[in-house]
Amino acid sequence: MGIFSSISAILSDTPIGKVVDRAVDSIFPEKLSEGERLKLQMEIQKAEHAQMLEVQKAAAEVEAEFNDRIKSMEGTAGDLKAVPIVGPIVLFLRGLQRPMWGFATLWIDFQWFSSGFKDMSERQEATMLTINILVLGFLFGERAIKNVMPFIAQVWGRGQTGDEVKK
Repeated sequence: MGIFSSISAILSDTPIGKVVDRAVDSIFPEKLSEGERLKLQMEIQKAEHAQMLEVQKAAAEVEAEFNDRIKSMEGTAGDLKAVPIVGPIVLFLRGLQRPMWGFATLWIDFQWFSSGFKDMSERQEATMLTINILVLGFLFGERAIKNVMPFIAQVWGRGQTGDEVKK
């Protein structure tokens, strides 16, 4: 959400309620009754909540507008159907890409874990691990990477190679 999230975070770090509360104390030097103070605090919280909702609503509108603009500028996969011969071929290859990368990575991993690749250098193992991270991220999204990265950091932080992890 970008800039609106930043503004929202800034406003929540320095609540308007504290400022208004100090202003009320300076305007009304005599102390308010407990009921009046609670009523005032509830009104302040309502105002803060309404302000945060407006900021979030504006951020959502800006993000939706941005996504619509990108979609209209870049086009969609449906646009390829209009191209007579090449369009369906490109759509087919585009759809084939994820399974192809997934099965290729699966085959490479099987070869690695079953010792099909016996003489891999440390650089080749690092390259294979990088390819696995990229394919996992592409196929399964950010959550898969976040779940796997602590293990990878632990292995690489100790300077272990793939052979040491297998044992």
